[in-house]
Amino acid sequence: MIFNHYSIEQVLAHRAPMILLDKLVNYDTESACCQVTIKSVSPFYQPQSRQVPAYVGIEYMAQAIAAFAGANDLDSERDIKVGFLLGTRKYQTEVQGFTRDQQLDIHVTRLYQEESGLSVFECYIMEQERVLASAKVNVFQPANPEQFITEQA
Repeated sequence: MIFNHYSIEQVLAHRAPMILLDKLVNYDTESACCQVTIKSVSPFYQPQSRQVPAYVGIEYMAQAIAAFAGANDLDSERDIKVGFLLGTRKYQTEVQGFTRDQQLDIHVTRLYQEESGLSVFECYIMEQERVLASAKVNVFQPANPEQFITEQA
C-alpha cells in the first residue's frame, strides 16, 4: 500500500493556534510518528522555565493519534472526523518539561479498536532514542460526532 505525504494541517481537524505538532513524519494502518520542535512561540511555552510542561505531552499524543486517523481517512477517501480524548492510563514522564529547541518524536500505535469507535493507543514521546514520556491513550471517534456532542449536552 502506498502512503501519502500530508501536511499536519491536512490531517487534523484542529486549526491554528491549537495545532501543536509540526509534521506527520510517517504512518501506516496501525501506527504513526509525528514531530514537534519546541520554540518560544509554541503553545503552552513558559518563558520563565524555557519549557512546555510535560503534561502537555498528553495532547501531543492525542494529536498524533488524530493525525494517524486523519491520514488513513484521507487515504480511504473519507472525510476527517472529530475524535475525543477520553483519558490516559499510566502517563509516565522522565522530564518536568520539554525544553526550547528540543525536537520530539511522538510515536503512536493502535492496540485495540472497537466498532463503536473506541480505541486504545500505546504512545511514546522520544528525543532520538530516549523515551521522555509514555502512556496508553483512550480515544473515541463516533460515527456522527455532531450527534454525539448534542447527546452529551
